[in-house]
Amino acid sequence: MAGPLKFEMPLIELRQKIDELKSFTTGNTMDFSEEIERLEERYRTLEREIYDNLTPWQRVQIVRHAERPTTLDYISYIFTDFIELHGDRVYGDDPAIVGGLGKLNGLPVTVVGHQKGRDTKDNIRRNFGMPHPEGYRKALRLMQQANKFGRPIITFIDTPGAYPGKGAEERGQSEAIARNIREMAGLDVPVVSVVTGEGSSGGALGIGVGNVIMLTEHAYYSVIAPESAASILWKDVSKAEQAAESLKITAEHVVALGVGDRIIPEPRGGAHKNPKQQAAEIKKALLDVLPPLLQKDAETLKAERYEKYKKMGKMATVTE
Repeated sequence: MAGPLKFEMPLIELRQKIDELKSFTTGNTMDFSEEIERLEERYRTLEREIYDNLTPWQRVQIVRHAERPTTLDYISYIFTDFIELHGDRVYGDDPAIVGGLGKLNGLPVTVVGHQKGRDTKDNIRRNFGMPHPEGYRKALRLMQQANKFGRPIITFIDTPGAYPGKGAEERGQSEAIARNIREMAGLDVPVVSVVTGEGSSGGALGIGVGNVIMLTEHAYYSVIAPESAASILWKDVSKAEQAAESLKITAEHVVALGVGDRIIPEPRGGAHKNPKQQAAEIKKALLDVLPPLLQKDAETLKAERYEKYKKMGKMATVTE
């Protein structure tokens, strides 16, 4: 079981004091109820102070928590009759991306998402959620199938980036991601993408060209992971916290900049505190945004997707 994050230690220590006092009170004639209530109120106040004022780097730490729900967790909570499909029909299967068919309140959908492991062994098998080219080609195969049969597509994004290893590059990593971006832009069916954790670089974009982009409260979406940015800009990975602040990667920043469309609330302290509650919030958001998209024809969906990405970013000309 993963331990608390560093910035959560004051809460952990205070909770231990409360539990110790409660334990001491049991079977004791002395009444500590007033002291316990005072400490409980202090705990609630401290909890609000910490979680309502998280820095970008602290949010990154939360979404990397070992117990944070994965795509397969969300699939089990949100969809029924899910059938996982494997392989890209070219090279092989990539466990770093999962996908298949399921039903959302009876509506047939195709679901694709990054998949991290639960422990060291599983993380090695799934390459820590960093897909190879065959992962993106598998995702594209499933999305093209959905397009053929008129099923809406839901993608879950949670990756530190596409795998940059030699084998991945030899098998065409950049081409696979670029092809996915191009093909997703032209899909005839609605595409909804949910950033549930890390949304880093082309690894995220490879399954992230959607009509609607939603982020859970503590998720981040960035052109590069903070550590990578720090190593490039300052030649010092230890400056990752500074990079996270400068990159404007939080859900609030992403929506304010027009890249994301909606923030899905998380349980206090992060999705890992209550995965079922988090899944319920995501399902509620999906059921809110999908019906209007289903009323639109293919040309409208493609045009809106094109305009959405066309208007991202601003340019200014400086004259002396």
